[in-house]
Amino acid sequence: MKVLLFTTALLLGSIIVTGCLSFHAANSRAESIAVVPTNHQETPAEVSVCQLAADPAKYNHKLVKLTGFFSHGFEDSSVYDPACDSRFNIWFEYGGKNVTGTMYCCGVTAARERPEMIEVENISIPLLVNDQFKTFDNLLHSSGDSIVHATVIGRFFSGEKTKVANGNERWMGYGHMGMSSLLMIQEVSNTDPRDRKDLDYRASPDQPSLDSRGCTGYRILSDSDFESLLEMQRQADAGARAWVFEDSKRVAVEALANLTKRPIEVLTTLKMVRQTQGRLIYEWRPKGEKKIYMIVVSRPYELSFYAKSNLVAWVPIAAYESTCQ
Repeated sequence: MKVLLFTTALLLGSIIVTGCLSFHAANSRAESIAVVPTNHQETPAEVSVCQLAADPAKYNHKLVKLTGFFSHGFEDSSVYDPACDSRFNIWFEYGGKNVTGTMYCCGVTAARERPEMIEVENISIPLLVNDQFKTFDNLLHSSGDSIVHATVIGRFFSGEKTKVANGNERWMGYGHMGMSSLLMIQEVSNTDPRDRKDLDYRASPDQPSLDSRGCTGYRILSDSDFESLLEMQRQADAGARAWVFEDSKRVAVEALANLTKRPIEVLTTLKMVRQTQGRLIYEWRPKGEKKIYMIVVSRPYELSFYAKSNLVAWVPIAAYESTCQ
């Protein structure tokens, strides 16, 4: 994750916010609260994540209905569409008195409830707590990190367009390190089932364990790039590399050979060291070297929405080189 430094401060109601998402409970005095229609009075604009990314200011403070992937974990509460510009970030949170319980910087706790109705930029945000919401929330918290595909209605806050260190502009002000726009969920319309046993529903890849192996550090050789993973799925669907549907070890060997510039023959000794649903972790330790290579191979949930059949390819989502004793 690239951490960007900035000095933007946003006024959220009566609180000045710098660097992280912050709210305050709705004031009981009616005159201090902006009058905004609730869901049954206001028709939400049906938009895609990509449309929000293309023109955030157009939808600022608007009630929107969108379908996307919702990712939850440590320092992560994001809604995204793999087809969109990956530089645009939307942080999501619940309205009403419910909280996602996301841990992130700064001063945020893992509490799942707030004492009063939430208010953002003087707009009171309700939440419809029904069976659809409970299903969504349960899936989101089913493991340490998780992905859910759903359709929701919520209030969008674009944040401020800010020039960052590399000279590019980003819409910022909310979420971890204040690097995102914000979607406040008011209602969950639909949640797709997660009943397949062959898919990986986790939101982030495994990382190397250092202390137990006598390792002093690691560097990332590769992180998941959805477009490249999608291309692997497309090639397999076309029959060019159909073996990626079954041979996870060959996927790991080929990817590690490309990353390390090592001959495939020497990498065939790599071993599977851990397995979870839809995910395999392989390691390889070259003889005579103080290094351990680790590669994570997955059948990602997201790819199932693009596959031409029920088959989802094994793809490499992360690789690391650790320096060890």
